Amino acid sequence: MSSFQERERPLLQVKGLKKHFPLEKSVFSRKTGAVRAVDGIDFVVHKGETLGIVGESGCGKSTVGQLILQLLEPTEGEVWFEGRNLSELNREEVRKVRRDLQIIFQDPYSSLNPRMKIDDIIAEPLKVHGISRKSEWRERVKQLLNVVGLGEHHLGRYPHEFSGGQRQRIGIARALALQPKLIVCDEPVSALDVSIQAQILNLLKKLQREFQLTYIFIAHGLPAVKHISDRIAVMYLGKIVEIADRDELFANYKHPYTEALLSAIPVPDPTLRKERIILQGDLPSPANPPKGCSFHTRCPYAQDRCSQETPALQQQDGNHSVACHFPLRASSLFKADPVQVH
Repeated sequence: MSSFQERERPLLQVKGLKKHFPLEKSVFSRKTGAVRAVDGIDFVVHKGETLGIVGESGCGKSTVGQLILQLLEPTEGEVWFEGRNLSELNREEVRKVRRDLQIIFQDPYSSLNPRMKIDDIIAEPLKVHGISRKSEWRERVKQLLNVVGLGEHHLGRYPHEFSGGQRQRIGIARALALQPKLIVCDEPVSALDVSIQAQILNLLKKLQREFQLTYIFIAHGLPAVKHISDRIAVMYLGKIVEIADRDELFANYKHPYTEALLSAIPVPDPTLRKERIILQGDLPSPANPPKGCSFHTRCPYAQDRCSQETPALQQQDGNHSVACHFPLRASSLFKADPVQVH
């Protein structure tokens, strides 16, 4: 069992969380259905842990982050932070809790106000929450810039004068300004070059150690998630289909969708061949998900039961849970290449 699981109370707990966006006809504004962006998920995050949430575009992972931050109101379910149900708090109480809940956005180009200088951007959370006096803001901003690898000479510049990686560092500094306990990292490296991605991931790990931070790391690429996460939750069409410790998930994946995601990771070793799994068909619409298992329309192992019964997320081995009627047995996507490379 993971050391995180042995702790009594998690920092964050999500229970039965759903977010359905209604569909309306324009003439009479009549509801004709709903987009099930998040369709009933449960998980916990412990202090000092990084939970990775991975899945293809449209699976609902970014919506989960917005629900946790109370940027969206859930259709059903609860978000508990430090033992408090956030949906039961009034506006002022939520405002205070938000000091402990921050976000790093996906696009470093659009997440910074182009009309504000860097010192004002980083100091803005301090001003909004009245954390410190004006005379202290500049010193605090200097410290934050140094922490993320930038210097004092950057203070008076505008966002357009920085590269993408530097802008993301500024976004990270802004997220740290209020000394949060939990940071939602919403695909923070997907818009960056590969070499810069590694720098940002290493910076996030360094900051986590220094400031005892807890992360929810959202991404659609498994390599980045593997590098930074302690546990990984795999989402498909608004639901978590598998969740396990990082190493356990990669070594003993049990859901066919996880297998397909892992098969897409490039292999740097030329002596190994990987069996590439190409999913048939398109991702179903979250406004009209398939009956039974939501993945059965694309699953190469689907049976009759899969199209009739919805599988529950059930614990299989230790800290490993999967939502599948016929979980995969331990197998390997890799095969030794008989052709020697010279």
